[in-house]
Amino acid sequence: MIIEAHTLDGGAVVQLEFSTGVSAKFHSIWLRDNSFDNSTRSVGNGQRLITICDIDPCASVTQVEILDNGQTAALTFAPDGITSRFSSRWLLEHRYDMMTGESNRQSGWVSDRHETWMNSTLQDRIPRVSWPELRSSPRALLEWLAAVDRFGVAMIDGMPCESGALCQVVETFGFVRETNYGKWFDVVAEVTPQNLANTNFGLQAHTDNPYRDPVPTLQLLACLENSVDGGESAIIDGFAIAKFLQLNDRPAFAILARYPVRFAYEGSTEVSLTSKRPIFELGPDGELLAVRFNNRSAAPFVDIAFDEMEEFYRAYRKFAECLDDPKFSVRFKLAPGQAFIVDNTRVLHARTEFHGSGKRWLQGCYADKDGLLSTLRVLQRSTSNAEIG
Repeated sequence: MIIEAHTLDGGAVVQLEFSTGVSAKFHSIWLRDNSFDNSTRSVGNGQRLITICDIDPCASVTQVEILDNGQTAALTFAPDGITSRFSSRWLLEHRYDMMTGESNRQSGWVSDRHETWMNSTLQDRIPRVSWPELRSSPRALLEWLAAVDRFGVAMIDGMPCESGALCQVVETFGFVRETNYGKWFDVVAEVTPQNLANTNFGLQAHTDNPYRDPVPTLQLLACLENSVDGGESAIIDGFAIAKFLQLNDRPAFAILARYPVRFAYEGSTEVSLTSKRPIFELGPDGELLAVRFNNRSAAPFVDIAFDEMEEFYRAYRKFAECLDDPKFSVRFKLAPGQAFIVDNTRVLHARTEFHGSGKRWLQGCYADKDGLLSTLRVLQRSTSNAEIG
């Protein structure tokens, strides 16, 4: 709730005092650019109707009126005379006056939205939901999607053991990302395979399809049959390894974030996929955005300075050693009717070797986080509005 409002610097800045004790400042040109009046924003979709060039560079606030018992601030701008209303909640959610020109965050910082984990914190505690509940309960769907956003992984029990059923999971929040593998693909690993693609070997932890640009940001794997000995699935939080390296081997983290590596896939005469991205991808402000690693599809590294290649390989080995360290790994054996989803830009997955008679049949598909996060925000907004109402 807003309790006081002041204009500073001749109206170039607005300072608001909130009942929580927070004092926040906003530039008038920023407020004008984000105005909600009908001449600035489309009533139908909220998109801007003007460009920054339509706003006077000397825009100022000439009047501030506190309305709705402090829930709203009505600001009048000069020189165009536009009046726009801002909710106190919106203003607090979008304040930026805590930022400085030079960020005091260490390069590689992880958003507060994400909770990193290791074996000691997530083993036997992966968020999970039943398939019937996921389909019928908006609250269950909201909590499951929120878990994917927070931890980068979640599980489902009670799925039908039918080919393509995992696509129905994607349809609860978004769309299947179809690739050259199809809408979904089989991972049929038999003890006596007819080709090397269906081996019983263990697979080192990896992210899928790093040779694509853009990479699929979500992967789902569902179990239709798993009657072999061994063949456990494993997941590793790449963000947790990044934080570990920042604390224990900062040069290794820095060089893996500084240089790109190349990935390639030549699956057939009709497919040739390549990309170039660092193992640790950072945003302009240093935020850790993505982790990519797949030893099987790594192409020769040719974008690294000669004088730093040995140091790069030392860091590359260090990262791979972390992947193989049990303290980072959470393991589980999928049973028929179980599935899991991972954030493919954060969580790596692996498979242990298996043996004996039987068959291990999984199906996978890809999706993208924009649909998941959109559905999550809509559910959160509707839940919040219902609670307020």
